[in-house]
Amino acid sequence: MKEIIAKTNDIFRKVFDDPSLEITREMTANDVDKWDSLTHLTMIAKTEETFGIKFKLKELVKMKNVGDMLDKIQEKL
Repeated sequence: MKEIIAKTNDIFRKVFDDPSLEITREMTANDVDKWDSLTHLTMIAKTEETFGIKFKLKELVKMKNVGDMLDKIQEKL
């Protein structure tokens, strides 16, 4: 899980253009200034590309925070 968190944190830093950003399991879009619908799509696409996975729409809808996303990535690997 540490490797998943590290790679995901790198994705977030690049997508949101914030080298000091540190993700937490509880983090949501409300916690990141630049997190809007466009950056959300970019972040999902980069995550899928980085980990070689695909999220289903129903999986994306169920994700309430970064922790849910991390768990789903681990489940798919």
